[in-house]
Amino acid sequence: MADVERYIAAQVRAQTAYHVPPGEPLVKLDAMENPYSLPLELRDRWLAALRDVPLNRYPSTDHYARLKARLAQDAGLPPGCEVVLGNGSDEILQNILLALASEVTVVAPTPTFVMYEHIATLLRRPFVGVPLNANFTLDIKALQDALARHAPAVLFLACPNNPTGILYSRAEVRALLEVEGALVVIDEAYQPFAQTTFMDEVARSSRVWVLRTFSKHGLAGLRFGWLAADAMWTHELEKVRLPYNVGSLALATVDFALDYADVFAAQAARIRALRAQLLAALADVVTVWPSEANFVLFRPHAPKEAARIFQELKMQGIWIKNLSSHPGALAGCLRVTVGTAWENQTFLAALSRAL
Repeated sequence: MADVERYIAAQVRAQTAYHVPPGEPLVKLDAMENPYSLPLELRDRWLAALRDVPLNRYPSTDHYARLKARLAQDAGLPPGCEVVLGNGSDEILQNILLALASEVTVVAPTPTFVMYEHIATLLRRPFVGVPLNANFTLDIKALQDALARHAPAVLFLACPNNPTGILYSRAEVRALLEVEGALVVIDEAYQPFAQTTFMDEVARSSRVWVLRTFSKHGLAGLRFGWLAADAMWTHELEKVRLPYNVGSLALATVDFALDYADVFAAQAARIRALRAQLLAALADVVTVWPSEANFVLFRPHAPKEAARIFQELKMQGIWIKNLSSHPGALAGCLRVTVGTAWENQTFLAALSRAL
């Protein structure tokens, strides 16, 4: 133990590792995954696309360049804006903070995606959480004050937000950009379910960066993310990106997925329709918040019962996310991913029994 304290940084020892529960539940609705696997008619085509990938060679830099250009074109990025690739969007978040000067403060409205603070803490970057309003909307004035007070600062803004599902407005984002010395990184992990993007703001302001992932498209196992920003920023971020960070199989799979973007868009449309049904059903029995993501945040009318309800669902083989022990506005809350029609009905029936 003395050696651990001697060699391992204090901020690492103070953290807990990101917890992924073991086991295979009957219904898995805890991780905001797309419930639909790759359609059977596409699997052979996907395998064919992978068959000739040279696994004995490092990924081709030409393939990196082609894929970045394709993503930029599909996103409608103008000349002067470029793309950085990552092994999941988490790696890009880490690379952003590695590239930024140590005096840059990380700001985020809270509660939000836990990795913003986790990565900042591990990299010894000061983190300032600005509480959301009681209804989980942005406290614009408090955020503006925090950005001005800690300038230079980088603001991580999940749109829609995790774990609340709330989508912030364009006017709110622009109000935050008015603060001198603030970079705004907009995390659009759930964009397929919101059908709203801030990608055009990248061209409008060099201080806006937009982060995307393929995880919510149905490719969570792939671990692929990408960032769009002005080329003056991507040039610097490429310096901290580890070589060959995205493997050849991932590159080929992303190319394949882009060829069949309509299939994944149809899955997202189906999830949006099921989300509306799930929201309506939950509103009859619990307190529920509107969502533009592929999950729903809710609270039992007796908030102290949330932990018991979570455990009873788990005993029935249904996994959701337990947020009930969190402080502030999340106290007593639970979060459920939008699943297939059968998964949603199975969850609702089990929830009714637990209530």
